[in-house]
Amino acid sequence: MGMKAERMERRMTVGWALGPWREFGLGLGMLAVLAALLYRMGFFEAGRLLQGGLNLARFAREMFPPDLGILPTIGGALLETLEMALAGTLLGFLFSFPLGALGSRTLFPAAVVAAARLLMAAIRTVPSLLWAVLMVIVVGLGPLAGTLALAFYTVGYLAKLYAELFEGIDPEILEAMRGVGAKRRHLIRYVLWPESANAVLSQLLFMLEYNIRASTVLGLVGAGGIGFYMQIYLSTMAYARLTTVLLTVLFLVLAMDGLSAWIRRRYLLNP
Repeated sequence: MGMKAERMERRMTVGWALGPWREFGLGLGMLAVLAALLYRMGFFEAGRLLQGGLNLARFAREMFPPDLGILPTIGGALLETLEMALAGTLLGFLFSFPLGALGSRTLFPAAVVAAARLLMAAIRTVPSLLWAVLMVIVVGLGPLAGTLALAFYTVGYLAKLYAELFEGIDPEILEAMRGVGAKRRHLIRYVLWPESANAVLSQLLFMLEYNIRASTVLGLVGAGGIGFYMQIYLSTMAYARLTTVLLTVLFLVLAMDGLSAWIRRRYLLNP
């Protein structure tokens, strides 16, 4: 036992001695991979970078001062963007919660969990902009297409987050409830929701914040919202008006961030 303990101590000593060198080697390797990728993309071409800097400076010069005269024009589109994000998030949440429960291994058999998680992965594979294109094909141009696109995108991500969250619930509580004859619906109502409500609502608020950002570009493919005006001003090179649009979107995002933080402090329990 003494020799075994000595060998273990020696291995630990050698491991600690090699630790910093391993970390250095890992960091050096990551930098080498990054440099190789940037080289393949032309990052180290001085002439290209110089021209890009000149183009950026010219673009920035034409963006200021912003044209505030278009505020009455884009006000309705900004409200439409907010409505799309809110409706899409809530609609997606209605499907995310049950789908997340179906994907929890502590509640359902392996076949059900595999099917639910496959559906989640399939939905997440499609980016929100492509969902918008598909919804425009299905329901036509306008905010309904954007709302449905955000709903699908929300389902893919929230359901995955909820499934992982539900699996983290203390299994002893579930077993105790099963021991007194509780069915799955009782477990969801009286265990799943009370134990995870704080995290569920917090992630819902985060998804709302994200969807507000995402909804601003859905108009580029005809799915309604402020993105429609962004496309027009970009295509006509009306960069001063584009700046106004970007500033209003920034104001909306900051306002929603502040509201979300206030709701967390006011209504959600601290973890």
